Parts: sequence; C-alpha cells; structure tokens
Amino acid sequence: MILRPLNEEDKEGLFAVASDPLIWEQHPEKYRYQRPVFDAFFDAAMESRGALLALDAKTDRVLGSSRYYDWNPAEKSVAIGFTFLSRACWGRGYNREMKKLMLDHAFFFAETVIFHVGKNNQRSRRAMEKIGGELVEEMERKLADGSPNPSVVYRIGKARGMQ
Repeated sequence: MILRPLNEEDKEGLFAVASDPLIWEQHPEKYRYQRPVFDAFFDAAMESRGALLALDAKTDRVLGSSRYYDWNPAEKSVAIGFTFLSRACWGRGYNREMKKLMLDHAFFFAETVIFHVGKNNQRSRRAMEKIGGELVEEMERKLADGSPNPSVVYRIGKARGMQ
C-alpha cells in the first residue's frame, strides 16, 4: 500500500470506491456514497490538508482514504480518522497496514494518537481493538450537517504502539 497526500485529481477515483453503499451501512453518515454528500466530504478532506489517498502498491488502484486531524501540540496528540477502504480490502490486512503506516509517521511528532469511532459502528470498533486501541471514553461529536453523533474514543500511545 502507498499513502500519499490527497489532491483534486483523485476525486473521481476515490468516488468510484466511496460510491458503494455497503461501505457506509454502519457509518453515522450513511449517505456518503451519494455524490453531493461525497463531494462535501472530499472538499472537507482537501481543506483539512491532512487527507491521504491509499493506493495499491502494485497496480496504483485507488483503495480508499484516511486523514490526520486535530493536532494538539501541547499534548503532542493527533487524531486519525475518516478512514474508508474498498470492500475488496476488507478482512485482508489493508486497514492494519494503513494504520501502521499512519501511526509510524504520527509517532515522529506525537506521543498519542486518537481515533473517534461512531458508537454503533461495530466493524470499526472491532478493527480498533484488533490493532490495540484502548477505549478511553464516550462522547458526542457533530456530523458535517451538525447533527449529534454518539462516538467512542480509542487511544494508542507511542510507548505501547500498535499491536
């Protein structure tokens, strides 16, 4: 897998992956497969300046995306999230590989990496537990449209690393 900064030219290739409704069935923003919702997501990803595109290292095929956000220099913490991968990647180690690459990079600067996960997103919660995420709290975040999103927070510290 190759991770590189997301750019405008990636929009159509990423939408081709994101347009699968089953990717979003447990996600709080269930309609991200629809063009207008995806476009808003993509624009926010570009504005974040922390978004990454995941590519297959052998074929250059678009696999998905993730991003860094909420850098807190005082606490030396950063969040990783907004991650999605093509269903062809599910259960095949791609999420683990992506998170390992991102954590390794983050730990050059951060002591702690935070992950916000929808409280009812069991698939993402299991994935966090598999890589050693420690469940630290429940909270309510806001979705892009401002509606409430019950969430849980996982943490991986530099000293402990990914499992």
